[in-house]
Amino acid sequence: MNSLSKKEIIDLLPHREPMLLIDELLNIKKLFSATAIVNVKKDSFFVQGHFPGQPVMPGVLIVEAFGQAAAALTAHGIDKATYENKLVFLMSVEKARFRNPVIPDCKLELNIEAIRSHGKVWKYKGDAFVDGKRMADAQWSATIVDRK
Repeated sequence: MNSLSKKEIIDLLPHREPMLLIDELLNIKKLFSATAIVNVKKDSFFVQGHFPGQPVMPGVLIVEAFGQAAAALTAHGIDKATYENKLVFLMSVEKARFRNPVIPDCKLELNIEAIRSHGKVWKYKGDAFVDGKRMADAQWSATIVDRK
C-alpha cells in the first residue's frame, strides 16, 4: 500500500477531530518517507481566532502536522504488535522555520523523511509546501511510549 486514507490514519493514530490534522498520507516509502496532505479550510478550528479577518495556520500546528505525519509513517511501517497500545510523543523540534504564512483554503503538502532511528527514538525532517512554494521546514525527534 502506497497511501493511507483519513480512515486508515485514524486506525493508526490516537488523534481525533479537531486535532487530527492530516487528511492523507501519500507516496509512502516504508519507514523512510511520505507526503502528508493537510486540507487547511476556512472553517478549520484555529481560523476563528488566528487571526480574525486575516486567518493564518499557526506555525505550531504545522509542526504538529509534521509530527502526525511522521507518527503515521512509522506506525504504518512497523509491526502492529510493536505499535499496539503505544503513543508517539514529540521529544524535540529543531531548526523550525516558517517562511510564508499558510492561508486557508489550501492544500498543505508535508514531505517528511525519517533520518534515523535508535531503539524507540526517531529523528525526522520535513518541508511544507502550498502550490510548490515552501512554507515551512523543520527537524524533530519523537519516541514511542507505552499507552497508560
